[in-house]
Amino acid sequence: MPAPAADALPAYPTLLSPVRLGPLHLRNRLVMGSMHTRLPFGEGNPARLAAFYAERARGGVAMIITGGVAPNAAGRMEDGAAVLDSEDALSEHRQIVAAVHDADAAIVMQILHAGRYAKHAEAVGPSNISAPINPVKPRRLSGDEIENTINDYAKCAALAQAAGYDGVDVMGSEGYLINEFTARRTNDRSDAWGGSAANRMRLPVEIIRRMRARVGAAFAILYRISALDLVEDGATVDETLALARALQDAGADALSTGIGWHESRVPTIAYMVPRGAWRFAAARLKRAVTIPVVASNRINTPALAEDILRAGDADLIALARPLLADPAFVVKAQTGRASEITPCIACNQACLDHIFSDRAATCLVNPRAGRELDYISTAAIKVQRIAVAGAGAAGIVFTLTAAARGHHVTLFDAAPQVGGQLEIAQRIPGKQEFAALLAHYRDELTRLHVDVRLSTALTAEMVRSGHYDRVVVATGVVPRKPRIDGIDHRKVAWYPDVLNGAVEVGRRVAIIGAGAIAFDTAEFLTAEPGHGTAEEFHAAWGVETSGGTAGSLTGVPPLPSRREVHILQRSAGRPAARLGISTGWIVRTTLKRRNVAITTGCTYRRIDDAGLHYASGGENRLLEVDNVVICAGQESVSALAAALQSTGVAVDVIGGARNAVELDAQRAIDDGYRLGLAC
Repeated sequence: MPAPAADALPAYPTLLSPVRLGPLHLRNRLVMGSMHTRLPFGEGNPARLAAFYAERARGGVAMIITGGVAPNAAGRMEDGAAVLDSEDALSEHRQIVAAVHDADAAIVMQILHAGRYAKHAEAVGPSNISAPINPVKPRRLSGDEIENTINDYAKCAALAQAAGYDGVDVMGSEGYLINEFTARRTNDRSDAWGGSAANRMRLPVEIIRRMRARVGAAFAILYRISALDLVEDGATVDETLALARALQDAGADALSTGIGWHESRVPTIAYMVPRGAWRFAAARLKRAVTIPVVASNRINTPALAEDILRAGDADLIALARPLLADPAFVVKAQTGRASEITPCIACNQACLDHIFSDRAATCLVNPRAGRELDYISTAAIKVQRIAVAGAGAAGIVFTLTAAARGHHVTLFDAAPQVGGQLEIAQRIPGKQEFAALLAHYRDELTRLHVDVRLSTALTAEMVRSGHYDRVVVATGVVPRKPRIDGIDHRKVAWYPDVLNGAVEVGRRVAIIGAGAIAFDTAEFLTAEPGHGTAEEFHAAWGVETSGGTAGSLTGVPPLPSRREVHILQRSAGRPAARLGISTGWIVRTTLKRRNVAITTGCTYRRIDDAGLHYASGGENRLLEVDNVVICAGQESVSALAAALQSTGVAVDVIGGARNAVELDAQRAIDDGYRLGLAC
């Protein structure tokens, strides 16, 4: 690891200071939190996971917490998920451990029993109550089976110790098995494992007690406690703090904080959650125990991490997705290069949404994440002079990747600023993280001395006279113009003009199109100013922060709306079917609370002074609106590629210019990154 710059240390003195966690002496207070990746633990090939963790260890984190490993077959998340219940898989785990230890970081294995979230026929739980997000009904565990499960946890910890791990992290939050025992919501037992708070916390306490007896004092045991359940009939704050103290007494070395069950109606880690929104929950735990507390969720800058630690709200910080975005997070903070950290924008598109759709996790802003063995950046064999047309996501990422490899790149854009669709996206309420990403890209273009020419559209004549070896066409998309009578009426507005503030719309608005851009536009048009602070977020989503209610929830207040908005869709299918799996429900819920009307199966007749005339359900209808905003898809802007064919220069087309169908930032960035490595 590079030596810290002399002027960098005062910036984050607490974050970068060493700390003791049970038997472990950690070099700093930054932990890589557990995340599901679908990279194989075993299957005879742990190399991908070993490379993934090792890169983060080399990036400076003090300790890595692996993805969840089940203590028995019933506890696996799905068929094929990792289980450690015998010595058969130890050699593969040892390869992962060795890779991290070689990079001077500690590594602990998370033990996770899926409980009623398991997606297989052997799912079990404290009761036979199904989860609203899982069609599988769990089988109620008997008393003997509970005892066996506790012993399976202890055995799993001992096997992790034999594999060389420095400790284990017991998953007791997010609505998995242990958390199900602690909450009345999922535990209707009347035996020694249910009923009173003492009985409901008995399972986690007994697991820690037997685990400690099995592994001894020289092996770290962390417990991921549900600091806030955020579900009806969840634990109260008093019950949570009592559990924390009991776990400490049973032998836990540290508590890491989990926020919300997967079925909670409150967003917990998506982009619309303000940074540091949950630090109050970690602070409350820290005041209740003497062992270290690890804060997590929506912490994505070293400055925020330092502030939380310096305020005494936690002892360590766990980052998960920010280390997907930039594995060198700590090294950059340590060496005075925090501005070079690629920010996590909490979009979930390539991490959680991939996991929920049976794909391996990666990262929208870092396509290399999880593909460390596939994407290797080396110095260019032959340095080229490259012109890039279009400074949107695809063009910028290609430019940065190619420039870092040594190519001489000139970036052109007809607009007066870089960003393209990203520049528009940052204007959507809740998507302020895109502004951080754009600021990072601008800084990187400067750092790499890229020749950026704004308000300048690249032409074939400029290419002919510029002696370029290659041209990359990343000119993006324009809104598609549907064939509707009156499409050029004065009431019609196009979504880029609305979102850029070039057009002011009235109080009553119809939006034609029901894709992701239409929903973003509706959010932009209906959101009241504010809702950017943690306090405003808690109030809007009914989060009770003082600790007086079960599950830390209050009633959800109505959401005011600045406008009356109607979304219309030509097809009869589900509106915005391509919204993110992990974020789409939040957007739909928000717009529903603002009384945004959605109509499908529409035939558009005309737009005139009266408003929008359309047919739906066999009836002709009129929406008397002030404006009609068009969000009916995009079309590629790629004429430059054809014009360049006669120049003899190599031409590549990427991003929306290559294919406007189902375009999103993830595909655009991936296009740019792949080509940047290949040229």
